Amino acid sequence: MRPIKHIHGDKKPHWVGDGFFVKTLINHLDNNPDFNYSHTDPFLLFDYGKPTTFSPNPDYKLQPHGVGLHPHKGFETVTIAYSGEISHADSTGGRGDILEGDVQWMTAGRGILHEEFHSEAFGQRGGIFSMVQLWVNLPSAHKLTDPKYQSIKRADMPIVDLIDNSDEQTVIGQAAIIAGDWHGITGAATTFTPVNMWDIELHTAGTTTLQVPKTHNTLLLVQEGQVLVNGTAVSAGSLIEFSAPIRNHVSTKSEHSSLPATDTIELTYPATTDEDTPIKLLLLSGEPIGEPVAGHGPFVMNTQEELRQTFRDYQIGIFGK
Repeated sequence: MRPIKHIHGDKKPHWVGDGFFVKTLINHLDNNPDFNYSHTDPFLLFDYGKPTTFSPNPDYKLQPHGVGLHPHKGFETVTIAYSGEISHADSTGGRGDILEGDVQWMTAGRGILHEEFHSEAFGQRGGIFSMVQLWVNLPSAHKLTDPKYQSIKRADMPIVDLIDNSDEQTVIGQAAIIAGDWHGITGAATTFTPVNMWDIELHTAGTTTLQVPKTHNTLLLVQEGQVLVNGTAVSAGSLIEFSAPIRNHVSTKSEHSSLPATDTIELTYPATTDEDTPIKLLLLSGEPIGEPVAGHGPFVMNTQEELRQTFRDYQIGIFGK
């Protein structure tokens, strides 16, 4: 079983633009020696937007809530819409809506400008809005790849049943495999490095077991509800950091060659929970890239010189070219 190292979640929420009320649970720019990019690699940043109620916006067409045009370079953004809808547009001419349950996986690569707002339909009606956005690093070999989108509809994600450990006939939840591998089932997104991203919902009392690669940094967001993870109670808005993985270096391969390739994580839907209230979780695991990171604002490169050049390119109008 992969032990829990720490439970994070004491960050104050803040507004990103006027449409996204988030807690930043991972930030690669943090210098905390106990929790920094080396513990989350390849995940650079993680904003958790708890369910927030928005009134109908009378100016939903001319002044939608959100964030105007801004740049990104050197990584990928992954946006998951739990409730509400997000419209996006970018400098390549791409445009579309991320509907409830959908995922947008945007590769910024060599550079892109984009904007993110509440959709017109959501702005007009208002309601509960909840989302998460992650930044996933790109290795140096792919930092300058062409920008692209993967628009992943809920219906396109493999859905697997989560079986109760004590009763093989009882399904206590499901997992949507956004990316990665689940016992040979491949996720909907393509990735540049090995990454698992599983959107999990538990709806019935019981315990189920996840298997994650021993060599991955592993994190688990409790998005809604309260759950027992390896026997520890964890509430919504918390990010669980699991113990460090086995480093996949040549010097350790022979030492660990007889060990199983995966660790286990136990999830328990408590019997005391109202079964009309689902528990929502997001499992993140990734093979560390292990390269130096030079980041500032919306740009993440490998060296300070590359970062300075990116800012120069942006200032003189050749960004992304």
